[in-house]
Amino acid sequence: MKDLIERALNVAQLKGASYADVRLVHREDEFIAVKNGIVEALGRGNDQGLGVRVIANGAWGFASSAVGVGYNATTVEAERVAALAVSIAKASALVKSDADSVDIGPPVVSKGEYRTPVVTDPFTVPLESKIETLLKADALMRQASGVKVASGTLTFIRERKTFASTEGSWTQQEIVESGCGIVATAVAEGDVQVRSYPNAGGRHQMTRGYEFIEEMDLVGNAERVGVEADALLRADKCPSGSMTIVIGGAQLALQVHESCGHPIELDRVFGAEASFAGTSFLTTDKLDHFRYGSPVVNLTADSITPGGLGTFGWDDEGVPAQTTPIVREGMFMGYLMSRETARKIGRTSNGCMRASGWNRMPIIRMVNVSLEPGTWKLQDLIADTDDGIYMDMNRSWSIDDRRLNFQFGTEIAYEIKGGKLGRLFKNAMYTGITPEFWGSCDAVCNRDHWVVWGTPNCGKGQPMQVAHTGHGAAPARFRNIQVRGV
Repeated sequence: MKDLIERALNVAQLKGASYADVRLVHREDEFIAVKNGIVEALGRGNDQGLGVRVIANGAWGFASSAVGVGYNATTVEAERVAALAVSIAKASALVKSDADSVDIGPPVVSKGEYRTPVVTDPFTVPLESKIETLLKADALMRQASGVKVASGTLTFIRERKTFASTEGSWTQQEIVESGCGIVATAVAEGDVQVRSYPNAGGRHQMTRGYEFIEEMDLVGNAERVGVEADALLRADKCPSGSMTIVIGGAQLALQVHESCGHPIELDRVFGAEASFAGTSFLTTDKLDHFRYGSPVVNLTADSITPGGLGTFGWDDEGVPAQTTPIVREGMFMGYLMSRETARKIGRTSNGCMRASGWNRMPIIRMVNVSLEPGTWKLQDLIADTDDGIYMDMNRSWSIDDRRLNFQFGTEIAYEIKGGKLGRLFKNAMYTGITPEFWGSCDAVCNRDHWVVWGTPNCGKGQPMQVAHTGHGAAPARFRNIQVRGV
């Protein structure tokens, strides 16, 4: 395939491109789902394609094609795709102003190889063993009397990607992901309650091998999940009012994703996603001047945390993986950027351009956007809270298109009285405004409680692209939050 890549770059330049890059991507995946003792879905996929992105006459152009052994794998096809990308760029240039000309800044030259550290290749584990794990967990969840539906999933992905550019970059990456999840749904007298493990939203996922699935121990946690779902049917409704809440790490990871990760995407700030995903309240005048949260709030974006779904060697512009401070001691300091958007604010890209596949143009996506750990032990934080509610695991969420006003519901909640966990509550919800919410944070738990959670279903872009992002979080306490039981 090296000949195809080199030919595409050469033709793009011959046709008038001032810059061109090529991504050759091969992806294989496997998905298994069980429900109430039956294998509900079993799928395996395998595809490969070539995407060519160019700048010609100051405008972007992109074209792609499926290529594989014996299928479109010819230099003629590579030439066609490259020429088409240049034609699209030149057509786009006809309707732009001089001020809109693309500027990606100084050349980026990256070379090397990156592979996800894997102990056990998930694609070598027998299918029968994977199915048996899910069926055992399924059966244990259904032992709880109120559980009417039990389900579980396993998913595995391997992506091999070669990136090359006319600036001289040539990188090769192999990213492996493993994900799993079980869900128990309990029903009684018109009430429906759900408990999930390890995370809500169907599964938890990381850039790791099958050892991650074994560590999650779905079978060992299944009975507890079923029992908790059943217990929620008889739990008291969460009280309403302004109160102190302690949010668990899994829920806080989604809070970070929605109210921290999306508003720092610089393309949203410039309005590129306004008609679909929305804009952002974090406009460029706030950079380095805006109090985003309390002094204990520190947020970081990185693509190097081991196991994170936003971890890789280089982004899809060939920019190396790195770490960027986003909020330090409550002050807003940085964005997720591409080469082009970074240029507009006088900075350099921090490597956040990713495409969901070979047939999509890269856009700014979250890497691992994390709340840095604090100093508290969870038991000490609970003991230090006289009156409040502990909430964890997302059940519902809503946030406006500027990422300011939000509402989140959790699967489970517990009363905190006199520094101890008390009654179980159901249907807990909390609301807030992003800067006020993070400004009310007065304690974050330490690294012993910090987990990098995977979000494998973040949608953005037109046509739609589904990205996989990571979010490190530990439980944290927030004062004077509006809570509502429904």
